[in-house]
Amino acid sequence: MKVDVVFQGGGVKAIAFAGGIQALEEKGYTFNKVAGTSAGAITAALLCAGYSGKELREIMINMDYRKFLRNSVYGDIPLVGNAMELIRSKGFYDGRAIEEWVYKLLKKKGIIKFKDLGMYEGRTLKIIAADVTKRNIVIIPDDLKKYGIEPSEFEIAKAVRMSSSIPFFFKPVKIKYNNNISYIVDGGIISNFPIWIFDVRDTPMWPTFGFKLKTNTNKNMNSHGKDLFSYFIDVVETMIDRNEEEYLPDRNAVRTITINTAGVRTTEFNISRKKCIRLCESGFNSTNEFLNSWSFHDYISKYRV
Repeated sequence: MKVDVVFQGGGVKAIAFAGGIQALEEKGYTFNKVAGTSAGAITAALLCAGYSGKELREIMINMDYRKFLRNSVYGDIPLVGNAMELIRSKGFYDGRAIEEWVYKLLKKKGIIKFKDLGMYEGRTLKIIAADVTKRNIVIIPDDLKKYGIEPSEFEIAKAVRMSSSIPFFFKPVKIKYNNNISYIVDGGIISNFPIWIFDVRDTPMWPTFGFKLKTNTNKNMNSHGKDLFSYFIDVVETMIDRNEEEYLPDRNAVRTITINTAGVRTTEFNISRKKCIRLCESGFNSTNEFLNSWSFHDYISKYRV
């Protein structure tokens, strides 16, 4: 059966999505339209490019995420480096490392630009970012026309970097157009879980599943520290990890696969391989548990007729 899938943002916690994809594939599901925000955009892009759940699991488990924390000009200066870099570039780290990593993975499948996805008949990719200059959501590739950019010619890895540019943590991506400049950042600050994106007015032919990460809401969870850098991280994690479950209407909650992330933090880039494996297993088990009680017929009868 075909399925459209939407992946929530969540930093390194999104490793868990690989296990969820693997579980869907083992149940015979094939993917049609795919969307994601932030780290969910990474998963969405690789899935749309033809990577299987098993391949994604190996990639995510064996990746050293500390490579994403590439310092810029002043970043290595003790005590004041991060503050100087934030003032100079609006971000502690250079997000190009994420773009380069995604670019190499996509290239292995012969995918560079959005037009290259045409090799997969009917497959669609939507990536959610935020324009903090215009204070608008940016759905890539569709909204690129507003910036004078041809959507089909845009590189997917660049779009992923835009969506993954956690504010303050990574530098925003600048788009210049008509003598204007827009700063594009992590889509999670506007729509971290865009499960609505593929909805149609009529009865859908196949379901849309949303993958959502259950954040540890333990009030005793410690902050990173008391310095300015740690404060910014805590602000960002609070913003991105806000618990939206209680606001999901029933028609969305019933098609949402919620994955327990076992206390892993959004910006835990030094995550161990053991934790990566645990996240993938959690994604696999949560998806199987969801599928055991899921009925597309019941969903249509209750919410779409």
